[in-house]
Amino acid sequence: MSIIYDPKDKTITLQTLNTTYQMEITPLNILRHLYYGRRIPAASQAALMPALDIGYTPNPYELRVERDFSRDIQPSEYSAANTGDFRVAALDARDARGRYGDDLRYAGHAITPGKYALEGLPCAGGDEDSCDTLSVTLRDAATGLEVELLYGVYEAEDVITRAARIRNGGEARVTLERAASMTLDMPYGDWQMIHFHGRHAMERQMERADLIHGLQSIGSSRGASSHHHNPFVILCDREAGEECGECLGVMPVYSGSHRTDVEVDQLGGVRVVSGISPELFSWTLEPGETFTAPEALLAFTHEGLGALSRRYHRFIRRHIIKSAWNRRPRPVLINNWEATYFDFDSDKLLEIARRAADMGVELLVLDDGWFGQRCDDNRALGDWTVNADKLRGGLDRLIERVNALGLRFGIWMEPEMVSEDSDLYRAHPDWALTVPGRRPTMGRNQLVLDMGREDVRSYLYDTIAALLSNHHIEYVKWDMNRSMTDIYSRILPPERQGEAGHRYMLGVYELLERLTDAFPEVLWEGCAGGGGRFDAGMLRYFPQIWLSDDTDALERLTIQHGSTYGYPVSTMGAHVSACPNHQTGRTVPLGTRAVVAMSGTFGYELDPARLTDAERAQVRDQIARFKGWYDLLQNGDYYRLTVPGADRCMAWEQVSADRSEALVSLVITHTVPNTRGVRLRLRGLDPEARYRLDALALEGCTAHSRCQLRPGQDIFSGAALMYAGVLLPQLYGDYPSAQLHFTRV
Repeated sequence: MSIIYDPKDKTITLQTLNTTYQMEITPLNILRHLYYGRRIPAASQAALMPALDIGYTPNPYELRVERDFSRDIQPSEYSAANTGDFRVAALDARDARGRYGDDLRYAGHAITPGKYALEGLPCAGGDEDSCDTLSVTLRDAATGLEVELLYGVYEAEDVITRAARIRNGGEARVTLERAASMTLDMPYGDWQMIHFHGRHAMERQMERADLIHGLQSIGSSRGASSHHHNPFVILCDREAGEECGECLGVMPVYSGSHRTDVEVDQLGGVRVVSGISPELFSWTLEPGETFTAPEALLAFTHEGLGALSRRYHRFIRRHIIKSAWNRRPRPVLINNWEATYFDFDSDKLLEIARRAADMGVELLVLDDGWFGQRCDDNRALGDWTVNADKLRGGLDRLIERVNALGLRFGIWMEPEMVSEDSDLYRAHPDWALTVPGRRPTMGRNQLVLDMGREDVRSYLYDTIAALLSNHHIEYVKWDMNRSMTDIYSRILPPERQGEAGHRYMLGVYELLERLTDAFPEVLWEGCAGGGGRFDAGMLRYFPQIWLSDDTDALERLTIQHGSTYGYPVSTMGAHVSACPNHQTGRTVPLGTRAVVAMSGTFGYELDPARLTDAERAQVRDQIARFKGWYDLLQNGDYYRLTVPGADRCMAWEQVSADRSEALVSLVITHTVPNTRGVRLRLRGLDPEARYRLDALALEGCTAHSRCQLRPGQDIFSGAALMYAGVLLPQLYGDYPSAQLHFTRV
């Protein structure tokens, strides 16, 4: 059993293959956290928590004389405000009498096989063979408020999930002003924090920083997980690198406004509290009602950042993504956006499809502009009817002709938004989130629909279901192109407006649950102005998410690098786009653009008519390579071989689970003269095995480039490739690249 209760010591220990998590029920029935780290026996670690009397740290009433136990310095399993713990709280509640704070005491626990489920929220799946559940109930005697702490223990995966249900067991109303998913206290260690900041078209830039005494917060109040601060934080020791060092990840499974607080306390301990952002949030619980906080994924390793990443990659593929497409080869697509923008008709689309089919592309995606009076981005969102002026003969006629070319057909939508200039808004202005008496703040000249309303969700479900039922559409790109402001729901009373933001997110999840269950054969791709909602919550419904609106291959290197710390390659929408790039104006060789996009779902976003015959031949070869290496690229173990800015190249590697195959990809970001080339040391191979260099693809190189490697002939030991390394050829030109494929012999 992965969950062990010791009635003598009153400890509960969660054991995974390589980690241990332990808590203790103290004599006062306060649930105290004891340990999370490398696997140890289940014996109590209470000796690590000595009895101390620290000045100005108040004590529970029962210990007012002994003064050797204070919540302010003890590690907690779930922290509450106004009860003597002055560090950041997970729970901040106010009852009908105006009393703040809850003195949470242990009231019982249960251990069950299988995985708990969360009402209305995405969470990891798991059966009795893969997961066990611990439920611990805490109760405040004065208010009757109960908190059920939920732990999902995935022993083989080395992942522990956490969530919380908060129930009003009293006789009067309670208002939650913060209801986080978890508290995690790490009383020992010298930690640094890694987080992933950014902006539109430059998401998930990795930043590593020292912790300071006090509070550091990573979060979003934009109504979405955001381009700006991804909901994923890593604590690591100062010496941690890719292959060694203690690392601890916290990843909320949530797509709305979020916050993770990291606080260093007076004794140097570190507290992490993560969950829904408390900004503009409150939630009213009438007697008997329950609020469910989102899930968070915890993982720990002593083997470095690379091992932590691969742990999350495997877990997300196996237990978060529910789509059948998670296990199927996904089609290579072409999207018309950068080829045509809004300026297209059926003939233009069919010409793109004809040339794309000739190159080996398998799916045409029709992007923005196909519906209503949508000639630019100022109108028609919400009017999901075909624009007959652009698509003469209608959608079915276009799809039939695309299918006849051997291509599948996909379409873009932005269901959560509405334009003021639309039939939908004119009919239902109350469906938009706007504050009464105030002109709304506009983003992209559009408004946000109130997804907390059942009538809005019903309209969208009926509209989208009819579109998918009546037309042979096999792919949907679901976009969301603005941050949320003016959050006010006309179906909620004034005292409950703090619920509107979270109810919006619950509504989105409910709609996605219905649609993805009703149309499981559709390949759904998420998008939010690119990577503005790239998180584990969305991945429950979308097996892939458009990584960024920045399709410049050089910029994508750092975006993809940062994203790989938590998310698998198979979830990252990535395309070979047109050059000069529409975001940066940069020109990158076609082959290098493909090398970068192959570490994603792979597709094209350009006009094939503008390619030369030689370039079209290149595309055919790129698609053939991608499909030949598909399983390795999408499901292999991922290794970051370089660090952005530290080297003149970016390199990464994918290795098959059985270590029989490896692919190294490299892009030269800064070409210099008179160099011996790039030495790379591979990772993840079998040191006792021998590997043959089967293929070497050089892209974007000038005639000055030199190569001494001999594909099909050169054989190396795994140990030599990992410890001595391999010397890549001298690569010259503007952003040349290489791919090296090795197989065990």
